Amino acid sequence: MLTSIIPMHRAKSSLSQLVKRAASGETIFIGSYGRAEAVLTSATSSMPKKRLGLLEGKLTIPDNFDAPLPPEILAAFEGDAE
Repeated sequence: MLTSIIPMHRAKSSLSQLVKRAASGETIFIGSYGRAEAVLTSATSSMPKKRLGLLEGKLTIPDNFDAPLPPEILAAFEGDAE
């Protein structure tokens, strides 16, 4: 497969088409004077897959998690601490 570098001016004027090509899996090189300066690729191909429940069973939340803060800590958050 021949790799070519899309000139900056052409990339500016045809960005939406280049994004569609990248979204379909093509890697687009953008640059000037025959030198690549940027790479346009699909966002989904480079992002790691999210794994739900990764920390399941490893964290515990105490029963008093949402209890009011003690007065001295609350004062520190409000800037009233001495």
